[in-house]
Amino acid sequence: MKNKKQATSPENANNSSRRSFLKTLGLAGTAAATAPAALAETASNTTVIPQYLNLVRSHSSTAANDKVRMALIGTGGMGIGDMQTALMVEGVEMVAACDLYDGRLRRAKELWGDSLPVTKDYRELLERSDVDAIINGTTDHWHEKISSDAMHKGKHVYCEKPMVQKVEDGHTLIKVAKETGKVFQVGSQFASSLLIAKARELLKAGDIGELVFVEAIYDRHSAQGAWQYSVPLDASPQTVDWDTYLGSAPKRAWDPLRFFRWRNYTDYGTGIAGDLYVHLLTSLHCITGSKGPTRVYSTGGLRYWKDGRDVPDIQLSIYDYPKTAEHPEFNLTTRSNFVDGGGGNYLVRLVGTEGDLSIGMDSLTVHRNKFPKAPGMSVGNFPKDQKDAYIAEYNKLYPQKPELVGPKEFKYAFPADYKGDRYEHFVNFFNSIRTGAPNIEDATFGLRACGPTQCGNMSYFQKKIVGWDPINMKIQPTV
Repeated sequence: MKNKKQATSPENANNSSRRSFLKTLGLAGTAAATAPAALAETASNTTVIPQYLNLVRSHSSTAANDKVRMALIGTGGMGIGDMQTALMVEGVEMVAACDLYDGRLRRAKELWGDSLPVTKDYRELLERSDVDAIINGTTDHWHEKISSDAMHKGKHVYCEKPMVQKVEDGHTLIKVAKETGKVFQVGSQFASSLLIAKARELLKAGDIGELVFVEAIYDRHSAQGAWQYSVPLDASPQTVDWDTYLGSAPKRAWDPLRFFRWRNYTDYGTGIAGDLYVHLLTSLHCITGSKGPTRVYSTGGLRYWKDGRDVPDIQLSIYDYPKTAEHPEFNLTTRSNFVDGGGGNYLVRLVGTEGDLSIGMDSLTVHRNKFPKAPGMSVGNFPKDQKDAYIAEYNKLYPQKPELVGPKEFKYAFPADYKGDRYEHFVNFFNSIRTGAPNIEDATFGLRACGPTQCGNMSYFQKKIVGWDPINMKIQPTV
C-alpha cells in the first residue's frame, strides 16, 4: 500500500492534542482505554464499576485476491480522514483520487505518492477497471449523483453522511443500490461503534427499564467547529472548477467561501441537522431498532457566526417516536450550539423507568435507579389514629426484609487495541463487499436517519411542525 500517513480534517487542523487527532480519525477510544484511572472516579453514594468493552469480532487475515482497490472522490478533510482509515484495513489499496481544487490534488500526491492518478472529473475514475469501490467525500448536493453513477458503473460506494441533501434523492439511491446489487454504505461511523452495540444490548436486557425519553447534544466552541474552514491563498476560478461544483445548485459568480466553507449554505449542505443530527439519530436508531419519528419541530437561530451563512449556529429539535414492535413511545430532543462557552459537549442519553444510558465520545455510563417496591408514606398531616392505622396496613402490604444493594453506576470503555468506530465501519464495508454480508448502514437506514433531520430543517425555516412517515420514508404535510 502507498504511503499511509495519518491526516487530520480541517476542523481539527489547529488542534495538536493527541485526543483531537485520534477523534478525527475515529480513534478516540485508544486514548480512553490507556487511562483506566480516569474510569475509577467515584461519588460518595455511587459505586463505579469500570469495564472494558470486548471487541465485536477478530478481523481475520485477507487473501491477496480479496484486495479492494479504492478511489477517493472529494479529497477534503473528511475524504482524507476516510481514506487514511480505510487504508488501515488489511487488503485495501488506493488507486486514484478526484477533486475540483488543484491544491487538493497536489495534496493527494503528497499523501499517497507522486504516481497516484488524479483528476477533476470523477467520471474518469468510474471508467477505470482497477477501481472496485469509491469513497464519496463530496458536498451533500453531490452525494446522490456521484453515488448513483458509481453503482451503475459497477463500483461499491462508501458515502459520507448525510446520505442525501433531499429526501427524493434517497429513494433514488435505494433503487439504484437494489438494481445494481452494489454495496452502498453511509459513513455515519457510530453505527459500528462498540459503545452503541453495548448500549443496544443493555437496553434490550432491560437494564434501564422501559425507554421514555432521549436527549442528544452536540455542542461546539471553535471557529473550525463552526465550519470556518481555512481558505487557501491560491483559491480562484483558475484553480477551482467552480461551474462543475455548482452542479444542481443555483448558478452564482465565483465565491471561495461557498466552495471551501460549503456547510454554511443550504445550496450545498444541510446545516447542523445534516452534519451532526444524522450522527445522533444513527446512534439512536441502532440502539433502539427504531425506523424513525413521525413528527419533528425545530427552532434556533444565528447568534454569533454571522459570516454570510444562511443556516443557524444553534438548533434545537423535538422528535416524536410512536410505539412500535421495537420500542415504546418516547420523545427525543436534540441540541447543537456552535457558541457553547462551556467548551462543547457530546452526549446521547437514553432515559428509562429504572435508569439511563449516557454515551459520550469514548465512554458509556449506566445509571440504575429502580423504583422501590414500597412507594413510601406521606402521613405527617394525618391525625394520630389514622396515621397509626395507615402505617399498620402499609407494613402488611410492604413487609420489611433485607435486600442486597448493588452498584448504581457502571462505566464501559474501549479496549486498548480498539482502532476506532470509523475503522470498524470500514471493516464492515469491506466485509460486505467480500462476503456479501448484510450492510450495517445501507441506503434505507441512511434515509431513515437523514430524512427526519431534513424535516427539522423545514420546520426551522417554515416555523411549523413537519410530519415524517418512517415506514415509507416520506415527508408529510406540515401541521
